[in-house]
Amino acid sequence: MEKMWSPWRSVYIESFKDKDENEACVFCAAQNEDINDDASLKVYEGKTAFVIMNLYPYNNGHLMIVPRRHLSDYSELSKEERYEVADLMDLAIKALKKVVSPHGFNVGANLGRAAGAGIDQHMHFHIVPRWSGDTNFMPVLGEVKVISQELLVTKKALIKAFNELAGK
Repeated sequence: MEKMWSPWRSVYIESFKDKDENEACVFCAAQNEDINDDASLKVYEGKTAFVIMNLYPYNNGHLMIVPRRHLSDYSELSKEERYEVADLMDLAIKALKKVVSPHGFNVGANLGRAAGAGIDQHMHFHIVPRWSGDTNFMPVLGEVKVISQELLVTKKALIKAFNELAGK
């Protein structure tokens, strides 16, 4: 079996190690942020969920769909929340196709710490744009992931695409 090493991931996971469980949830805090604030990574608001860029992206345009309610168990999502998460995934994929033209996507959730969730107390769903040959030697040899576009530039383009696609 071949192994793929991702040393940057362990640094990210370790950053949550000493956090008190009562500490403020980054996703709960993010839902109150203004999309138009350059410090916010939020790109789209839904009724029961929202779309936010990943501060530690696997690739340019890495988005997360986050239910507004603070929960970690998928079975606790209401039907309305599940439907909106699915609708936002569809909208996010269309926006990413328009903005970054990927060749494919990884879509999913890491439910629980054992499944790889860095933030396991507030469920969220990842949409990672992928391109043929998008992995290279930089993460392994240089312990660096190269993201080809500054987050704020990508954010502004995604906000525009989401609003156009949603008819806003």
